[in-house]
Amino acid sequence: QVQLVESGGGVVQAGGSLRLSCAASGLTFWRHAMAWFRQAPGKVREFVAAISPPGRTYYADSVEGRFTVSRDNAKLMVYLQMNSLEFEDTAVYYCSSKGLEVSTEAYEYDYWGQGTQVTVSS
Repeated sequence: QVQLVESGGGVVQAGGSLRLSCAASGLTFWRHAMAWFRQAPGKVREFVAAISPPGRTYYADSVEGRFTVSRDNAKLMVYLQMNSLEFEDTAVYYCSSKGLEVSTEAYEYDYWGQGTQVTVSS
């Protein structure tokens, strides 16, 4: 049974930082692309960042240069370091996985975590 469990969300002032973590279990982690998506109230779920099995990274334009995605294959962990947070980054952040290739489309991901709330106060 595949499980993805996010942690690290919270409330932070604009300009601050947070680090999200995602603990994976039940899958061949090193063969899976891992991604972060987010969903704000009243909006569709959107791609934030992804990392391929060997570690190539991809970012949405809105977070490029501010967010960093990383993975630790030995620990089955994925991280999202978020710096210079803006009010518009407020959303529920989801960890997701799919086999092999990275995608920016949510429908292509097989497994999802329960989400963690990030709130940026202006």
